[in-house]
Amino acid sequence: MVDKERDWDREMREVDKLLAKLPDADPTLGRPIQKPQSGIPTVPRALPSGTPFGGTRAFASTWLRLGLGLLLGVGMLVWPYSHVCGLRLIFYMAGITTLIVAATWSALASWKHRQGFAHFLSVLLLIWGLGLAAGAVLPRIGYAGQQGLWLCPDPSAQTTPTR
Repeated sequence: MVDKERDWDREMREVDKLLAKLPDADPTLGRPIQKPQSGIPTVPRALPSGTPFGGTRAFASTWLRLGLGLLLGVGMLVWPYSHVCGLRLIFYMAGITTLIVAATWSALASWKHRQGFAHFLSVLLLIWGLGLAAGAVLPRIGYAGQQGLWLCPDPSAQTTPTR
């Protein structure tokens, strides 16, 4: 069974007319393709307004977010209190959670504004925060060889030997 010979030019004109009727159609549709001197056909495009990737303000805000996250990461490294159990462990875990949120926030901002080195540092900071979280949680759920406590034992519950 052989199909009839199709008139592709006529069908493409109909497709172009239908595309032009769409509400958010590309304004370059239906315009003739321009051939520059190099001989490669191009379609005229409007350049985006403004500076690329958000400009200086986006650059500064991304690095500010990353700087705050890095300061928090170093602060977690030199945490001044014991975080073995109890309320101090809860505060330490809150600091780790804040570190992970700050690293994710700066990673998203640096990805959005195409800042490669800032994104690399953000991902390293995120890995650091997840490593700290694993070091605090895994011993308390029985995964590590040692067993950690979430809550500190009550000192008054310990009995002293009597004579």
